[in-house]
Amino acid sequence: MAPDYDALVREVAGRIKADLDRLTPAMTTMFADTIPEFRHDDEIRGLMVASTESNLTAIIDMLTLGIGLGDITVPPAAAEYARRFAQHDLSLEALLRAYRLGEHMFVQRTIRLLAELAPPTEVALAAAARIAELVNSYIDQVIEGLIDIYGTERRRWDARTDAARAAQVRAVLDAEELDLASAEQMLSASLRGWHQFVLLWTPPGTADPGPVLRAGIQVLAAVSARSPMTVDIDEHTRWVWLASTGRPVLDTARLARELRATPILSMAVGDPATGLAGFRQSFHDAQRARSVAVAARSRGVLAYADVALTGLLADDVARVQAWAARVLGGLMGTDETAARLRETVRVFLDARGSYTDAAARLHVHKNTVHYRVRKAEEVLGHPLTEHRLDIEVALLACAQLGLPRA
Repeated sequence: MAPDYDALVREVAGRIKADLDRLTPAMTTMFADTIPEFRHDDEIRGLMVASTESNLTAIIDMLTLGIGLGDITVPPAAAEYARRFAQHDLSLEALLRAYRLGEHMFVQRTIRLLAELAPPTEVALAAAARIAELVNSYIDQVIEGLIDIYGTERRRWDARTDAARAAQVRAVLDAEELDLASAEQMLSASLRGWHQFVLLWTPPGTADPGPVLRAGIQVLAAVSARSPMTVDIDEHTRWVWLASTGRPVLDTARLARELRATPILSMAVGDPATGLAGFRQSFHDAQRARSVAVAARSRGVLAYADVALTGLLADDVARVQAWAARVLGGLMGTDETAARLRETVRVFLDARGSYTDAAARLHVHKNTVHYRVRKAEEVLGHPLTEHRLDIEVALLACAQLGLPRA
């Protein structure tokens, strides 16, 4: 390639790199909108974003630094995402389709940038052809590696005896037309008593998560005084089902204390319920609690009973934050002062407007609560009694979802 083409290719790649913070979410949103298998929960979606960003970064480095194809390997985040794809029994075809869609989107972006730069036509065409050739070669090489990674993980995962149990539990949870007798036969267990689900997980990137998850299950068995049934979902995730004839009472405070020695382990606890419907309800409750924990990037033990309302909002944190910003105005600042005012108002309203009670909960003087409440009303521009319900819900969402965030 002539030097002019090289310079133009580097210029285009540099502009894409500067816009990577917008290109990555646009591309991952396109994947989720186009391919059903890419509609993940927050944790797996985070891994999808990391995979996409790592591939884009590798392509940009190849274009700007002249890295040869012989030095290209599957980025670690992309390899881990492919393994998780296999563990969740999602199709390889869907994964490969996303790479081709991403390639098309990237090349279209470069063509638009070339049009904006307006070089001579001959130079622009040569640069576009070179970029398309390099990107296509990169995608071909990475896909070849991904096929091996996915196939190896799929064979390994299918060989696990737990995979059959996971499939059976999923079928009972998802097949609403399944009657009680059929569900019991499928699980080889009675579903007529009480059920409680607890979901355990470790963050992506945890080295050797197996022992951590097993330790958590042992603690859960000790605290609940029951022998739980466990279902391996992937290397980082376990579902635990506690069954009993009487209503269970799981001491989540004790559970949290016992797990302090394992800070990378998280648990989401569903409400106990009865029968086949209760089996499903408790699982979905635990899923909602997990969604809140993942959205808030929190660790430890989280019970659905404590975050039931927020659980309904956790699927679209961006819209929740936008709504809360309209309700709370200046109280949605990211500085420490705004955070302190939000927490004070939230506790004050939860204490039914008692300055004394709120002060005791916050471990401050009553006059401090008076001052902060007045200051919050000044920031809001109206008394807390106006739109009180909206304010309480917005403050609760902020506290439990870790809002606001950049």
